[in-house]
Amino acid sequence: MDMDAPRLVDRWPVLAGQLRAALSRDNENELASQVDELRVLEMCGCGDDFCQSFHTTLPPEKSYPLDRHRNWYPEDDDPGWDGYLILDVVDERIEFVEVLYRPPLD
Repeated sequence: MDMDAPRLVDRWPVLAGQLRAALSRDNENELASQVDELRVLEMCGCGDDFCQSFHTTLPPEKSYPLDRHRNWYPEDDDPGWDGYLILDVVDERIEFVEVLYRPPLD
C-alpha cells in the first residue's frame, strides 16, 4: 500500500461521508469501517468524461477472482448525491470505487 497516496477522507471528505453513511445504512458495517483508511491510489484510466472512479489498492493484472469478488451498490436511489456508485469488493476489502455521472468530487 502506498502510504503517500491521499486518504479518501482527506481528498474528498464529502464523498467519504456519503459512502460511509450508505454502507452503514445497508448494514455493510465491515466495509463502512474501511472508509477512513481508504487511499486514492490511482484514478481509473478509461478516459470517459463521466468517470471519476479510482483504485484503493494496486490494480489487478487480470480480472478479480470470481469466487472472492462481489459488487456493492446502494440498495435504494438515495445515496445522497447524483450519479452511480459501485464498489468492487475482494475478500471483503474495498478495492475499486466506481463513481459515474456525478458532479466533480468533493
